Amino acid sequence: MTDTPQKYQILKRQRPWRDAYFYQKSEVLYQLTFQFCQRFLPAHGDRTVDQMVQAARSGKQNIIEGTEDGVTSTEMHVKLLNVARSSIQELREDYRDYLLSRNLIIWTPTHSRYNSMQTFCKKHNTVEDYQPYFAKWNAEEMANIALTLCYMTDAMLNHHLIAIEKEFVEQGGIKERMHAARTGYRQEQDRELQALRQKTLLQETEITRLKTEISQLKAEITRLKSL
Repeated sequence: MTDTPQKYQILKRQRPWRDAYFYQKSEVLYQLTFQFCQRFLPAHGDRTVDQMVQAARSGKQNIIEGTEDGVTSTEMHVKLLNVARSSIQELREDYRDYLLSRNLIIWTPTHSRYNSMQTFCKKHNTVEDYQPYFAKWNAEEMANIALTLCYMTDAMLNHHLIAIEKEFVEQGGIKERMHAARTGYRQEQDRELQALRQKTLLQETEITRLKTEISQLKAEITRLKSL
């Protein structure tokens, strides 16, 4: 019989997390936040530093863990990506608080540099794209870039979660895939077994027919010899 189990997929095929733009941007956010805290926040006595770095790290790490766990568990995939979203939203508020508490400007669509900032963040996803600017941007520039990355990453994660939800509704989780795979395999075995039985029956019918013909030929030979 055909090696049918290979035809039925149980484990989900996840896109490598390093290739996902929301992961790449979360990695940029972590490195940018680390540099921001070192440059613009006190090294000691300010819990904001630990909170911001930890929130940035949590966003990145939960994307990794969620994607890995998503191979076997849609529930864990969704939970961990939502934790990532929460961490990034928390980080976003820290950057907003920093700007507001220091009377710095939060760049809105009316700001002269808003569009160029949006374009830069949309087009660039890797740490290498941003690293040359870490030592050049001032606090306002760096915080607004971070805010933009937070919004973009959160929006991408939300879009991805909607896609996961749709896939779950249409295909189910691992239990449903296991049941479908086992059921499909058994059904294919049954079909192959039925085909073999039908083939055997046809062969047996043909053998019986040939035996009858042989017997008739032998009888005819015997008759002819007796003449």
